Amino acid sequence: MIMPINDKDTFHKVSMGVHAKRTKEIIYSIRRLMQAGELYTKELNKIYNVSSAQLNCLLALHENGSLSLSQIAKQILVNSSTVTGIIDRLEQKGLVRRLRISQDRRVITIELTKNGKVLAENAPPPVQQKIIDGLNKLSEDQIDQAAAILVKLTDMLDVQDLEVT
Repeated sequence: MIMPINDKDTFHKVSMGVHAKRTKEIIYSIRRLMQAGELYTKELNKIYNVSSAQLNCLLALHENGSLSLSQIAKQILVNSSTVTGIIDRLEQKGLVRRLRISQDRRVITIELTKNGKVLAENAPPPVQQKIIDGLNKLSEDQIDQAAAILVKLTDMLDVQDLEVT
């Protein structure tokens, strides 16, 4: 039997209890998302000796062929300066190579090596692919709501200008 709430203090305590509970659930879910990303990266490093950012770069090259640094940055949603470091590490591992095929020597194209191609073909999909697959099952309204709430959360942290790596 549901008891009516007549008293303002009781209503406030009940609603605050629900608010606090939901807030904890949100924090817990965010922490689980962060831990899932960290666990995925640890597994990639252990098994394939690459980070998730490096794998995303390899997959972008595998799907699109040779790309410039700025094109890779657009594909994997990071800044060009971030891609430079990723390419440096992939080149050291023998998974990509830099080519100067343009008349303009400043233009550098990145391509997969044979080993890079093998890794891209055999590595697991990036962790965000599971999220993309799940989001594709949501309605447009649900996507809009999720996007708006995530923007509000990042605004609360004052990280709008934080570079995504």
